[in-house]
Amino acid sequence: MNKNKFENELIHEKSPYLLKHSHNPVNWFSWNEKAFAKAKSENKPIFLSIGYSTCHWCHVMEKESFEDVEAANLMNEVFVSIKVDREERPDIDNLYMSVCQMLTGHGGWPLTIIMTPDKKPFFAGTYFPKNSFGNRIGMIDLTNRINEVWKNQQNEIYESAEKITEHLKSYKNFNISDFTNQEIIETAFQEFRNRLDEEFGGFGDRPKFPSPHNLLFLLRYFEKSKNTDALFMVEKTLTEMRNGGIFDHIGFGFHRYSTDRNWLLPHFEKMLYDQAMLIIAYSETFQITKNPLYKNTAEEIITYVLRDLKSSNFGFYSAEDADSEGKEGKFYVWNKSEILKILGTEDGNNFCEIFNVTENGNYFEEASGKPTNTNIIHQKKYFDDSQINSHRTKLFLEREKRIHPFKDDKILTDWNGLMIAALAISGRIFENKEIINVAEKSIQFIFEELISENGNLLHRYRNGDSSISANIDDYAFLVWALIELYQSTFKIFYLQKSIEFTEKLIANFWDEENNSGFFFTDKNNSDLISRTKEFYDGAIPSGNSVMFNNLQKFYKITNDQKFKNYSEFLNKTYKQNVEKVPISFGHFLSGLNFQINSSQEIIIVGEKENSLTKEMLKTIRVNFLPNSIVILCDKNSHDFKLQNKIIPYLDNYEMLEDQTTAYVCQNYECSLPTNDLVKFKELLKLK
Repeated sequence: MNKNKFENELIHEKSPYLLKHSHNPVNWFSWNEKAFAKAKSENKPIFLSIGYSTCHWCHVMEKESFEDVEAANLMNEVFVSIKVDREERPDIDNLYMSVCQMLTGHGGWPLTIIMTPDKKPFFAGTYFPKNSFGNRIGMIDLTNRINEVWKNQQNEIYESAEKITEHLKSYKNFNISDFTNQEIIETAFQEFRNRLDEEFGGFGDRPKFPSPHNLLFLLRYFEKSKNTDALFMVEKTLTEMRNGGIFDHIGFGFHRYSTDRNWLLPHFEKMLYDQAMLIIAYSETFQITKNPLYKNTAEEIITYVLRDLKSSNFGFYSAEDADSEGKEGKFYVWNKSEILKILGTEDGNNFCEIFNVTENGNYFEEASGKPTNTNIIHQKKYFDDSQINSHRTKLFLEREKRIHPFKDDKILTDWNGLMIAALAISGRIFENKEIINVAEKSIQFIFEELISENGNLLHRYRNGDSSISANIDDYAFLVWALIELYQSTFKIFYLQKSIEFTEKLIANFWDEENNSGFFFTDKNNSDLISRTKEFYDGAIPSGNSVMFNNLQKFYKITNDQKFKNYSEFLNKTYKQNVEKVPISFGHFLSGLNFQINSSQEIIIVGEKENSLTKEMLKTIRVNFLPNSIVILCDKNSHDFKLQNKIIPYLDNYEMLEDQTTAYVCQNYECSLPTNDLVKFKELLKLK
């Protein structure tokens, strides 16, 4: 069958995921009023399918159910069908994933929701094959059952949908009378320690996700407590991940997660957000340990991102698929004979021994468990030298000739914000101006392409088209990026823009009625049945967690009480959730650590290019000082007037004896100023 003989309304979309479905025989609509009007006029339920372009089981369900003419014809008869790219419309996904978790106790993608024409859900699930098997209902049977119930029990369906919708709105009932108990930090640490896989790192059994924000929390716990168990958990996890098959040893970058406990068999898709958060985790761990493994790994991830995910205009693409030529992982796995042919017998056997390549193979299909006689490149122990890198390069160049996995080339503001923050942090730690320069070009791309005429952020850019209103993650992650760029460059423009976007976020997303956090969507969003809030730190930190951290930094930088007040409201809002399952809120706990554990404000007064200024800044950058804010006060800079407007108290700081001078403040007290480098290190409590 030539599937291109079919065409539906998705042909007009920009999303690669939606365009993939534009030639399905299912009469798909995008999320728009035309679809809902059709459902109302024809009195049909809506079949809402949410996925993303690099989702393996989304591909499977498309092939089995949405490309099948029999299933599609039945769906077209019973439903009005809507396709949503969860990465384009995370607000829709966020809302209906909550429904799925509420009704079924779990969730995932593809996400399937069946709802009334007024968007109220009454059924939720995930993957449905064409035909039923075992305990899993198939699309044909599901559609027939829904059709029967819709015709004969429509009143009951509407009553059920109304109850589900009302339950969704109950999130507003927060008790925000008390602050989060600071002992929760110790509780979270103990829970992480109890869940640690001591043999392979990571937490729990399988599947294992990187979840780098949890490692960032443990680094901050270690910095404060000096409990080496926390550092061990981080190092063990990062080392085992780097050695395992979840890391692409040939082309670099990390796959999305491991299907086994020893990090060997990955789910092969590569996501931009994972690369960003892992760059931060490896960079900060290097900052503490000075172990080159972590620096090398961070730099290798950056190499992958800049080579394969960076557009010509310095935006970053979203992801690469797990599948190529219809098979998951085919692009990444190797026969031993291939390697011997490329590298020669002696070098090839040496490489195969180091990277655990065998004749019979170590790669088994995720779904069936069948052997494939191919190998996932991995190491038992980290080993790196120039000869191995030469072999790796040869294999990489040969691999480039293969058919590549599909690349989702849409550019998302939130994920780009994470990557910019990561590049700014790693560039600062490694004192690499080129990395910081890329971050600056990327933020410029967002300013040029992803801001609307009224100054609000937009969420998605692709092929010259910028659209979709931004959500909290877009604002929160971009603000984080701007703060890190300010800390890396001390260009006051970045601080100014970060505050502007924060004020927009407060004005349009804050729950003014309850003072209980930021909604996921702005107050002008009218196409959803409810405005949700997200606090849980999942694959990436939630926007509320990131803003909790951002707001505290703004308060420390500007002394503006407004930022402190909002961070305290967030602290209280988190209380009832975080104290139930603390390890689900790792990034919030990093912010709580900042809030309750003596943060430092380091003000350096002097010219940016002065040698002593550079030495002081280097001292800060090479040491792990996560609870520190650094402000450079260069009174000869052309930006000083603007800086003084944003940070008015800087007028009170002067140089001693015409030399660069440091002021170190902690617990609302400042030490005597110094221009002695040894004394400066003592004030920072460095050896």
